[in-house]
Amino acid sequence: MLPILLSSIIAMAIIMERSLSLRSIRVVPHSAIKRARALAKMQNIPAEELAKLRKHSLIGKVLVNVLDNHQQPRYMIRENVEEAGRHAVHKMERYMTTLGTISTITPLMGLLGTVLGMIQVFAVITDVGIGNPTDLAGGISQALITTAAGISVAIITLIFHRYFKAKIDDHITVMEKESLSLIEIVNEVNQRKAKSATIQALKQQKISADQAGQSI
Repeated sequence: MLPILLSSIIAMAIIMERSLSLRSIRVVPHSAIKRARALAKMQNIPAEELAKLRKHSLIGKVLVNVLDNHQQPRYMIRENVEEAGRHAVHKMERYMTTLGTISTITPLMGLLGTVLGMIQVFAVITDVGIGNPTDLAGGISQALITTAAGISVAIITLIFHRYFKAKIDDHITVMEKESLSLIEIVNEVNQRKAKSATIQALKQQKISADQAGQSI
């Protein structure tokens, strides 16, 4: 029972910590997405704004890689975003392996406790006989308590483990969608800048040509 009790305490601590850490307002807040889109449309992005976005949330840490590398080719931006995304997923999946392990081993620990208890009961029967059937039934029921406790802890832990995994998958989907959307915005801005620079260069060439013609 002591290992099962310890496992239940660890599981409850992880469940409380993950419940707070995986809230949408901390992982994929709409304010961070809105701010990243606004920054992507700016000609010059202030460094302090990027620092604020990076500290804001997990999705901010991912999206800031798009803005930091907005002048790079599109494939390089995607590579940087994918790397940041892997780090974000790793943070979201923190303690999930431990939670899954607890949901797996607690029924086994309960079964082991029951088996050991039954061995002791039959050892007593071998030494002194059946004796009082009531006392024998009480010993067997106590042995079965460990299995009930282990299964109870496992059921609760497994439910939250599946819930957190589904929540993480939802957050990953949002991050991927918003990252691709932001890359498209940055790409459009870069294309407009390149087009504007080309037009300016052509105008400058025309002015230079006109000045050269007038001088002749």
